[in-house]
Amino acid sequence: MRTVRAAVVGGGIIGVAVARQLVRTSDDIDVTVFEKEDRLAAHQTGHNSGVVHAGLYYPPGSLKATLCRRGVELLQDFARTRDLRYDECGKVVVARDVDELDRLRTIFERAVANGVPDLKMLDADALRAVEPYARGIAALHSPHTAVVDYVEVTDALAADLRAGRGRILLSQEVVGLAQRGKAVEVSTPECSESFDVVITCAGLQSDRLARRGGDPVDPRIVPFFGEYYLVKPHKRHLVQGLIYPVPDPRYPFLGIHLTKRVDGAVMVGPNAFLSMGRESYARRAFSLRDGSASVSFPGFWRFAGRNMRVALRESRTVLSTSAFIAEARKYVPDLGVDDVVRGPRGVRAQAMDSRGGLIDDFVITGSDRLLHVRNAPSPGATSSMAIAEYVVAEALQRADLA
Repeated sequence: MRTVRAAVVGGGIIGVAVARQLVRTSDDIDVTVFEKEDRLAAHQTGHNSGVVHAGLYYPPGSLKATLCRRGVELLQDFARTRDLRYDECGKVVVARDVDELDRLRTIFERAVANGVPDLKMLDADALRAVEPYARGIAALHSPHTAVVDYVEVTDALAADLRAGRGRILLSQEVVGLAQRGKAVEVSTPECSESFDVVITCAGLQSDRLARRGGDPVDPRIVPFFGEYYLVKPHKRHLVQGLIYPVPDPRYPFLGIHLTKRVDGAVMVGPNAFLSMGRESYARRAFSLRDGSASVSFPGFWRFAGRNMRVALRESRTVLSTSAFIAEARKYVPDLGVDDVVRGPRGVRAQAMDSRGGLIDDFVITGSDRLLHVRNAPSPGATSSMAIAEYVVAEALQRADLA
């Protein structure tokens, strides 16, 4: 059998997992990863709270539900065999009133259908036994929800890739993609190479890269930043694991929650507000190109028009630390403004259609030789190795290279 030349564009956890899966699939596949930054996991992978989601919320039968549960299994095994930090600290989803309790029961039923193990509904007293400082009338407890360091995971996946027939090219931005017969030409500012199959996993730049490869304009990426605060060490005991709100169907984003990290730190957040840059992590950073693309997109204004209440709520948390922490105090009343310091900021690649609808499930498009991961929101990192299995099988089948 002749050697198959494959390329992956994007060095986040999904891109590196896809490249590793290609190498593991056959000894006859050479893989090249193109990453525009000087390091792996530079964007969404390296700017999140590290939660390994159990699969509570996703519609049964959806790609999210299926790949999340498979991804948890693969990630857990990988962390164990590579001696990576993996903390099953558990998660509670807290209901504060009767209306939220009805929605919480729906989440419980959905999670059971998804095969999430050892779930329990807790009353107020049982909630305090799990999270002594949390307050609510009831909670859903997922004891196996965990946290990891996704940068560590990405580096370990990359080590496997390099040990096989894989190479990683850093500081190599892909500026052109063109399918020519049974080959795909990948161009950077320095050179062009031809490959038998190419898979793009470009996260915040996924729509732009897909369009270069001939894909439709929609869905587009509209970036939303999320800010975090860090709880000071003397108050970390207030949070034992993960404390989450019950999602409100009126709002497109989850809302502020409290998360224990694998290093023992405790994060509060994130909020969600339109970012004026896809890769703007500093508070005053912006990109004229990115900001103009968002505010000139009619879909964004249709989305904004339907979500003025949540925009007002989120703007308060952006402008005021007190307003931000007040959202967290709904669940942990003993947390005060003086108990936190400003933490990191992430940017979420939110796929949106021209009607202003948020694309919720994973989206994979493309042709027989060129595939694009157009949307891989949370639980994308959790599902990364399962997404890799799915995408690689699809790509090789389409290209008749299986």
